[in-house]
Amino acid sequence: MFSDADRKIDTQAVHVGLVGNGIQKSRTPAMHEAEGAAQGLRYVYRLHDTAMMEPEVPPLGDIIKTAEACGYAGLNITYPYKVEVIDHLDELSEAATAVGAVNTVVFHDGRRSGHNTDLWGFAENFRRNMAGVARENALLIGAGGAGAAVAHALVGCGAAKILIADTNKAKAEALAEAVRAKHGAERAEAVNDLAEAAARADGLVNASPVGMAQLPGMPIDAAMLRADMWVADIVYIPLETELLRIARTHGCRTLSGAGMAVFQAVRAFELFTGLAPDVARMEAAFNDYQGEESR
Repeated sequence: MFSDADRKIDTQAVHVGLVGNGIQKSRTPAMHEAEGAAQGLRYVYRLHDTAMMEPEVPPLGDIIKTAEACGYAGLNITYPYKVEVIDHLDELSEAATAVGAVNTVVFHDGRRSGHNTDLWGFAENFRRNMAGVARENALLIGAGGAGAAVAHALVGCGAAKILIADTNKAKAEALAEAVRAKHGAERAEAVNDLAEAAARADGLVNASPVGMAQLPGMPIDAAMLRADMWVADIVYIPLETELLRIARTHGCRTLSGAGMAVFQAVRAFELFTGLAPDVARMEAAFNDYQGEESR
């Protein structure tokens, strides 16, 4: 689960890691370590990929406990553990409470604090790159941990109503209810008919895993896309998912997941270190990454 290098930790360095399944090609370590070096830190970011753990995957609670015991400053958490991790934490930030999912855990004074930097990460990316788009109805595909962050972010970005679709109807309804409870009764609706929802939507966000290297394809039929729609994807590897590629051929304005990946890392770095990161430097590290594109 943890290597000897993890256990023989340099107490003068900042040690953090990412816990997820199938994360070997993540760009997150490069962003964090480059920014740490620029700030004069000995900053070590390790991957804890449960897809690589043999002969069996240890419980998530054991992974977190070991990281804390090894002196880690914290952990990033990704698919599929963003909701499960909550059971192993002492407290949640306002954003994590609202979303019901955690992607950043900070260890401090014997306590484990859960945060959600995906919400701010998506919102900041959307604000910077999608100014002026219509947002009366926004279709959200995927109601998991990432989808929950996107739903609340879209409301904060001015979407009047979020139309939420998921293959798990109960999850879609639960997220819609959570958005309504926090933001108002008219702000969210769970939808069963994807084609009908797409026809109403000014734009859509894919917050499902469809489009990742291990799950190629599109979360929506290409025939449902219109030239006057905007289309965003939170998948960032590959940067051009099939959804974005096809949307561009339809004339849609598009937004890749790269910006969300950068901005969530910016906020996580600040939580881990207490230092303000340089966004441009972290974005450059993301863009300079030379690894194979897989997620």
